[in-house]
Amino acid sequence: MLPYPSPSSKASAWAARLRVASLLLVTALVWAWHYRMWTPAAWQVPTDYVGDAHEMLARIKAASEGDTFPLSPQVIERLGAPFGAHWNGYPTPDKMLMLLLGGLTHVIGLFAAANAGLLLAQWGAALAFYFTARWLRVRWEWAWAGALLYAYTYHTFHRGLAHFSFVFTWTVPLGLLAVWLVAQSRRLEWRSRGAVVCLGAAVALGVSSPYNLLFWGQLLVWALLAQWFGSRRRANLEIGFAAGAAAVAAFLVTNAEVWIHVQEPEGLPLLARNYGGTERYALKPLELFIPPQYHPWDVLAYFGDRYNRWSDWRGEDYMPYLGLAGIAGLVWLALAAARSLLRRRPLPGQALAAGWLTAYASVGGLTNVLAFFAGFQIFRATNRVAIFLSALVLIFLMVRLSRFTAGWKPRWRVATALGLAAIGVLDQVPRRWPEAVYERVRADVESDRQLGRELEAALPPGAMIFQIPVLGFPEVLPPHRLVDYEHFRPYLATSTLRFSYGAAKFRSRSRWQRDLENLAVEPLVRRLESYGFAALYLNRKGYEDRAERMLAELAALGYTRRLQSRGGYQIVVFLNPTTQPKRPLGRVLTFGRGWHPRPPSDPIRWASGDAAISYFNPHRTPITVDLRLELTAVSPRSVTLRHGGRPVKTVAVAEQPAELRLPELQLVPGVNHFTLESSEPAVRTGEGRYRLRTFGLRDSAIRTVAEPGADRGRE
Repeated sequence: MLPYPSPSSKASAWAARLRVASLLLVTALVWAWHYRMWTPAAWQVPTDYVGDAHEMLARIKAASEGDTFPLSPQVIERLGAPFGAHWNGYPTPDKMLMLLLGGLTHVIGLFAAANAGLLLAQWGAALAFYFTARWLRVRWEWAWAGALLYAYTYHTFHRGLAHFSFVFTWTVPLGLLAVWLVAQSRRLEWRSRGAVVCLGAAVALGVSSPYNLLFWGQLLVWALLAQWFGSRRRANLEIGFAAGAAAVAAFLVTNAEVWIHVQEPEGLPLLARNYGGTERYALKPLELFIPPQYHPWDVLAYFGDRYNRWSDWRGEDYMPYLGLAGIAGLVWLALAAARSLLRRRPLPGQALAAGWLTAYASVGGLTNVLAFFAGFQIFRATNRVAIFLSALVLIFLMVRLSRFTAGWKPRWRVATALGLAAIGVLDQVPRRWPEAVYERVRADVESDRQLGRELEAALPPGAMIFQIPVLGFPEVLPPHRLVDYEHFRPYLATSTLRFSYGAAKFRSRSRWQRDLENLAVEPLVRRLESYGFAALYLNRKGYEDRAERMLAELAALGYTRRLQSRGGYQIVVFLNPTTQPKRPLGRVLTFGRGWHPRPPSDPIRWASGDAAISYFNPHRTPITVDLRLELTAVSPRSVTLRHGGRPVKTVAVAEQPAELRLPELQLVPGVNHFTLESSEPAVRTGEGRYRLRTFGLRDSAIRTVAEPGADRGRE
């Protein structure tokens, strides 16, 4: 049994609680001031309502409706109508956090839950840094100041709702503490608090941002190597390996749908990554020192404006900026490292970690080596290592300031720490948006709410709405003035209706939507009605003429019943859906891996080796089709078509087109996979991209011979 605390220990405990409470209070006040979150009405408006912010809100909405549980198929039931939006190939980072905020949505609403999540991110970062600093014996006032500075690190805070997952950086200080414990601690044992920190931080990193897991994993490997070639304490090695295994296991469990439930493994990647991106978005060390051009102080904003004018190749602008306090810590750390080298003493641990991460993440560093020679391109934005560098230099700075001011009177230490925190936060927090921007966000949100209420009053639960212009998901270039992810707006404002947007791009399940985008108005609405769609939603910003011609044609056909948002950009035209809807069938095949993009001037789509195509049968029973492929090749060869892994036909192909035809081919329910295999290797036909070729597809056709009768319901 623990001894009853003495009066002095009681006072000390209360003082510690008050310090933590004051840290949370000040962190919240800074956040509320920046976003003007002083009233309940303000909390019902998101901090951002454009672009990536819509996607983040949609993820929280999907979590609130039970569509994104770990280990389950990630099918967003109200999106991608009529089949649901299958996001299994597009992992959701911070899935547990999204589920937490999804549950909170039922209590306080979607936008308030998102705002609460952002505040929670600031609190988590501050508490994690404070805990880490106090563990390292930093005096409370410096731990307090460092925690506030870390919570508002520019790299993190400025991302906001649009990059929601990257705002949650509380795992980074704890992860660094775990690495240092594994590398150096002589007290680390299985039943110690240190072991809890190591394993807890590992699991937290495993279920959160994969970028943070990548950077932390590298440092953990170095910590294990240092322990192995150093004291070789068995407990440190065991706990270190266990922490690594726990992080990997947590990552695999929370993202298992990518491997377990994916239906088109040979489909094109949903997120396009290439070597060029690993250079563009790599860390540029200079950017650690460049303030943003919208810095609240004009004297510093000048340098950001100059960088914007002089630099031709920027990635995530200004995100790596460390702030004045962080820059001071980095300079001090560099001088300490140089001094240790000159005196032939061990380098500070923070210098070793920062040096490795900089060498890995910088332009021309190991990240580019791995991308170029090994094809490791998925983690292209290594500038995001800045949050680790920020944590490292701030921890170093607070440790040194705590020691440097040890002989000062307490009131002077506290005053100096508070002064540093105030200057640092004012430097790091960007300018607030003008009030007019917030008013526009409020107006857009209220407009969507009203449109959502009117839609749900006019349509029965489960009614389907087709959205145009047709857009894939995720990351596409929308037409004209339409912004990516803007089609999520009616989904966010409703709870009973289904929408066509949100279906994964490059997938045969959603191919039928692309078949409709260039249809004339009359066949478009006739086909939508036959599929059971009750309304047509269009956003005027996606059309050069604000969709005036389309609306006029709809009115001429008798479709005059419509709703319009307050802003006038969103219009919903009601249709007359059949009572016996049929399932949409794609009119063409879907290209998967192995194909080059087809230039507009070239009628042939070339393959770089074996290549995949697919077709989706939406029925519960097989259908019969006629399949015809017109193939050509760079040199004589045979091409074999496989269906579901089984060879079905081989044709000889040369420069002159050859036809591969399969009459009355049966396609099973769901996704049907085809592979075209060449008997000869690829031939390079010239310099530049996409010149490595095997065969090309000049034309293709798939025609349904027999399909089941109309059937209802979703797959």
